[in-house]
Amino acid sequence: MALHRPAPILNESDLQTALERERVFGRSIALANGCFDLLHVGHLRYLAGAAREAHVLVVAVNGDESVRSLKGSGRPLAPESERAELIASLGMIDYVTVFHALTVEALLMRLRPDVHCKGTDYTEESVPEAAIVKSYGGRVAIVGDPKDHSTSEMIARLIRR
Repeated sequence: MALHRPAPILNESDLQTALERERVFGRSIALANGCFDLLHVGHLRYLAGAAREAHVLVVAVNGDESVRSLKGSGRPLAPESERAELIASLGMIDYVTVFHALTVEALLMRLRPDVHCKGTDYTEESVPEAAIVKSYGGRVAIVGDPKDHSTSEMIARLIRR
């Protein structure tokens, strides 16, 4: 049995170069992003939905400081390098990068994916980066299952037990 090779974890510059090569071959690019602090089935369904939107799926993982700013003290549970490694191990992922800003806007402008994928806790109208994506001709896709799973809820459940 052949082992699955994890997706490469690239810095933004190397990722940009890799995506330029993908485009030469006519491949479309989707980008999904998140903290992925404690991987759960909601994350898997979100990423599987994102993978169906284009030929190539890039996942941008929030860096440690941005997770702390977004989720509060005590987070992330795992460092960015480990969270990126877990995401890279999923078969539907083609590339992974870690970004350190509070939002993914600058990365979207740099990479210009054909599709920016967000979870079902958004609508196409409520995606904060929608105007940026549309400004370069991309589209927004809402993917995944209903937002019935969250890392915060899993942590709270573990504490209660």
